Amino acid sequence: EFAGVASAMGIFGISTYLSMPLCSLLVWLLVVKGSYKSVEKVFLVACFFYITYIISGFIANPDWNLVGKSLLSPKFSFNPASISMLVGLVGTTIAPWMQFYLQSAIVEKNVKLKNYKYSQIDVITGSFVVNIVAFFIIVVCAATLFSQGIKINSASEAALALAPLAGKYCSYLFAFGLLNASLFAASILPLSTAYVVCEGMGWENGVNKKFSEAPQFYLLYSLLVFVGAGVILIPRLPLFYIMFLTQVLNGMLLPFVLIFILFLINDKRIMGKYTNKVWFNVIAWITAAVMLALSVILLYSIIF
Repeated sequence: EFAGVASAMGIFGISTYLSMPLCSLLVWLLVVKGSYKSVEKVFLVACFFYITYIISGFIANPDWNLVGKSLLSPKFSFNPASISMLVGLVGTTIAPWMQFYLQSAIVEKNVKLKNYKYSQIDVITGSFVVNIVAFFIIVVCAATLFSQGIKINSASEAALALAPLAGKYCSYLFAFGLLNASLFAASILPLSTAYVVCEGMGWENGVNKKFSEAPQFYLLYSLLVFVGAGVILIPRLPLFYIMFLTQVLNGMLLPFVLIFILFLINDKRIMGKYTNKVWFNVIAWITAAVMLALSVILLYSIIF
């Protein structure tokens, strides 16, 4: 996440040694000094930016027949590069930390049992929107980068994907999007870790609590934010490669997280009448099984 921040700020010509201290402080202040509602509103507004990828997808004028064929009958090679890309794509879409943050956010918002159905609708709608945006990002990249034989090795090269929409300013538009997404994740990821650790240890936690009420929660969050930002200050660090590898790691960890969640969500002693529905279980178990198989294949192909 902080690698994404550094890459985005680099497009604006801002040094990592300046951007990391400032952005990590911004992330820290937003969560530590703000309330849950204020933090939520900031990122809800920022999410509207991603509509530019959808607009760009149409302006790029891709071959929609080819898009449809590729969507229905995708070509896939069982080599390390293809498998790692697929695992990383799923890892960045259904990140393990999201599963932990989701339940913590429901608790933090103090959602009543009678309103759980609205939270469920919120989650399902968000999942569809995320995948629609991801679909158009792939379409845009295929129409603008892949068609020209451009290989992405840096954030500035990836910025060319927005050329149909923004022209010569595409790199700045992309940088803003990358910065927005990275700051969002840089805030939420350590927050989800702090939630899980504190819940497991029986410590008080929550953005709505004061530092004196939840000291372990805020200390852990602060440590994760500033250590994460500090790692990026290591000279000549391959930021783009780090971003990719972390998503692959997310994808490899995902099946284990899903399996444990499925055991919990289907335990009637814990969930009572709120145990998972059959079709939710089917989808989740298939997802976990496929991701586990891909992770095993990826490890085997790398080692042997």
